[in-house]
Amino acid sequence: MIYNIQIKVMPLKDLLDPQGKAVLSGLNNLGIKVEDVRVGKHITLQIDAASEADAKAIAEEAAKKLLANPVMEFFEIEALNP
Repeated sequence: MIYNIQIKVMPLKDLLDPQGKAVLSGLNNLGIKVEDVRVGKHITLQIDAASEADAKAIAEEAAKKLLANPVMEFFEIEALNP
């Protein structure tokens, strides 16, 4: 079965997010007042696996080995299939 798996990769909370700060500054310059901005990545994988748990395990391996840098980022995995 094909599973749609979503991986959200975000900078660690304690680290400076230069891209987020640039977006925050731009929004403030446009008169749009927000308290903080964090910019991350949203990745959707279609995985052929025997079960949702197997698909999530494959996605976790991909995130750990390639998609997220554990020194600077954390990730969350979610299955999008009903």
